[in-house]
Amino acid sequence: MPRRRLSPAAECATAALLLLLGTACGSRLPESDFEHGGRTNAPAPTGGTPVRVGIITSATSPVGGNTFTGPRDGAKAFFDRLDALGGIDGHPVEVRECDDGGSGVGNNTCVHRLIEEDQVVALVATTALDYAGASRVSHARVPDIGGQPIGAAYDTWPHLYGIYGSLAPRNGTPGWNGKLYGGTEVYRYFKREKGARTAAVVSYNQAASAAYARLVEQGLKAEGYKVVTEQVDFALPNFRAAAADLKEQGADLVFDAIDTHGNAQLCKAMDEVGAEVLAKVTNVQNWTSTVPDDYKDSPRCRNALWATGSSRNYEDTGNAAVRQFRDATKALKTHSQWQLEGWAAAMWFTDAAKSCARTGITRACVDAFMNRSENYTAGGLLVPVVFERLAEPPKDRRTCLSVARWQDGRGWVSQGDMNSNCFDVPQLSYQP
Repeated sequence: MPRRRLSPAAECATAALLLLLGTACGSRLPESDFEHGGRTNAPAPTGGTPVRVGIITSATSPVGGNTFTGPRDGAKAFFDRLDALGGIDGHPVEVRECDDGGSGVGNNTCVHRLIEEDQVVALVATTALDYAGASRVSHARVPDIGGQPIGAAYDTWPHLYGIYGSLAPRNGTPGWNGKLYGGTEVYRYFKREKGARTAAVVSYNQAASAAYARLVEQGLKAEGYKVVTEQVDFALPNFRAAAADLKEQGADLVFDAIDTHGNAQLCKAMDEVGAEVLAKVTNVQNWTSTVPDDYKDSPRCRNALWATGSSRNYEDTGNAAVRQFRDATKALKTHSQWQLEGWAAAMWFTDAAKSCARTGITRACVDAFMNRSENYTAGGLLVPVVFERLAEPPKDRRTCLSVARWQDGRGWVSQGDMNSNCFDVPQLSYQP
């Protein structure tokens, strides 16, 4: 059976890249505030009453509009389709949304409103820049299903079930003694499938960017790559000089620890100096249909873009599950991998709720279903997801990944099957 990546570093480190843009972290509430009244359960829907779920999104965060809205839009599309087909055993799904503004204070406000006032059965497809209310969700025993691991919350707290799974103890401390682990499968893939041997890592001279760049460099070196590091000034980046040097060094691959705008400027510079690479590698957050606009000034680099992740390519309409997603989201102006993962999160909640329909769709019943989830695939949309609580982190693990490359006129083209792109790789520690 294909195995899920332990804690995909590229996805989990998204927070580091977003924080480059200078977000303000809200204060956290004291632990005592999380205990009072937190363990009451939402009443089970009866008759044809709605099943109420909450979606927290940093829709108006300091990093810009639409950065975090993909999972929300995918989940809402799934629930709209579900209700059109009769809901869950006759119960329609009532979605309560909350925009936390990308701050910790706003996140705690959303958690309080949805859990204690709206009495939602579960949270679905959470996508929060600062998930300050995570411990409050956990203490209330509210299942949080299919959230994006922008921070370490989904490897810290029980009752939180990230879209990529977790093997961590989840006892209130991130990972194992404060460390998370990720595999080197992305680097192994390009080494084996593309014959890459030299990789460039581009970062800003900023703490979070530099830290993530070191993580990428560590993984590349573990796979035997020659690594070329390029650091540019955060305030006045000279991407042309970095592009010229990585060309001179003969880089086969380019990884980065910079934001989306910086990536577009880097690609433009690479085209200008004639730097051709096997792949300019990006992550699931940038796996979107907006590539032609984002990289309009760099056609050569644009067609060298590759993305890796843990879910089936949203362009794979030959797959029945993907086709359902695309048919239900025709009205959306753009499509993205995060939308598909939000759709999968909503499906996961629905499967949990259906298992509880006869006895009562309660927080406790949905959480029990989630807690025993093993190799869940959302109808084939996800690499099998596992939740375990290992006392020690594994030293190595067989992991699988989804890979696609951009081609003008065709969009994102899948490279092999995600359940076959599997590797036995070491698990390296990093600080969240």
